[in-house]
Amino acid sequence: MTNYPLTELPEALGTTVPRIAELVRNTAETNVSVRVNLDGTGESRLHTGIGFFDHMLDQIARHGLIDLDIDAEGDLHIDAHHTVEDVGITLGQAVHKAMGDKKGIRRYGHAYVPLDEALSRVVVDFSGRPGLVMDVTFTSGMIGNFDSQLVHEFFQGFVNHAFVTLHIDNLKGVNAHHQCESVFKAFARALRAAVELDPRAAGQIPSTKGSL
Repeated sequence: MTNYPLTELPEALGTTVPRIAELVRNTAETNVSVRVNLDGTGESRLHTGIGFFDHMLDQIARHGLIDLDIDAEGDLHIDAHHTVEDVGITLGQAVHKAMGDKKGIRRYGHAYVPLDEALSRVVVDFSGRPGLVMDVTFTSGMIGNFDSQLVHEFFQGFVNHAFVTLHIDNLKGVNAHHQCESVFKAFARALRAAVELDPRAAGQIPSTKGSL
């Protein structure tokens, strides 16, 4: 896996430890490795064997300013379901690990992102409670060779293991590719906002309970 430069975080934000994690998930169906740097510059190296899925993961890295290194080998001779789901699971685990104790984060993030005629809204809360509410009706069951149903499987795997609450709505859209890409871009921007360190809340847990 690529070793991206570590980003030194200002001490004023309560930490100088780069928020980086590596996870490996091996099953009878897939072998997945993920490395994530939440304080990166948007660099990515993606090899899942599914071209359109790599394109969507690249949106997360680029627009979330997250360095993302993903290798996946799955039973693509069956279909892409296991690979997409297991990448979502492993990415969720890596993000959860990289977040550490969540001190000083903004916790919440939201974004509206258009792509031509499509418009999507994503809202995320690093609540510690997994939950997905997704209202996306794709205008086509297939986006090239990619089954659009797998978008839900990816995000379900992610929220279950990142322990976040995630609301995804596609508000408008005619082209399924545009719908999907606007969802992933909005997710990236919402994720970026939520994991950001807030200089006004350095060292604080953003919860009245004192833990997340």
